[in-house]
Amino acid sequence: MRYGITVTKKIGNAVVRNRMKRRFRELLRDALPGEGLADHDHILIGREGGLERNFARLRLELARALAKANAGEDDPPRKRSAGRFGKNRGMNGPNKTK
Repeated sequence: MRYGITVTKKIGNAVVRNRMKRRFRELLRDALPGEGLADHDHILIGREGGLERNFARLRLELARALAKANAGEDDPPRKRSAGRFGKNRGMNGPNKTK
């Protein structure tokens, strides 16, 4: 099983981001062999508060998420934010102007 980890620069400097990635890797090493979905990629996204959160709580949250995925349940779609470019996403989006 493959996995990916991403932590944005908004979380902190390189030391902080790497620490969060190490925590995620440890969680995944423990959880994926028994609870992961075969032939799927697993992606963890580091969010604010991830370093302060208790490791046991992170483990429980990951186990719940994997159980939901195994059951075929999914979360409702998130609303997309306007992003850096606002409503008009530059010249590459559907609102392309000449």
